[in-house]
Amino acid sequence: MNKREARRLAGVHTRSLLMSCTNGGRVHDKRIAETTPSPWPAGSGLFQDLGFLAFTLPQVDILMPTTKPRGQELPLEEKLANQALHHRRRRIEHGNSSVKRCRIVKDRIRLGKQGSRALVMGLCCALHNFRVRLTPWQPMV
Repeated sequence: MNKREARRLAGVHTRSLLMSCTNGGRVHDKRIAETTPSPWPAGSGLFQDLGFLAFTLPQVDILMPTTKPRGQELPLEEKLANQALHHRRRRIEHGNSSVKRCRIVKDRIRLGKQGSRALVMGLCCALHNFRVRLTPWQPMV
């Protein structure tokens, strides 16, 4: 297991709110999501992609883009809904890449001590949150 992964939960302003435990690279995303306790309050929305199909949480709206039927076009309202999801999803992906600006997260971490990889990821998420709070064009949250 050379690759270690953690899932990051982002808020409205792409701030890191929660980080799952680090798992081996061969562990499926859905299994990680099922074993992580749900911090979602009732009525919140969860962006989902194909890695989390059939993953549900009680009283949480699952937001997933609609796929085009084979040989047909999507109706205009579904296209607009997909575009709205895309724009919100893009902010989250920019937050992920901002965390990965700390190159130690992208590269293989050769620290053997238990918990050191999770500590590095947590510190990089904290640095990302610090950068987001100091951005002048976003309100402080």
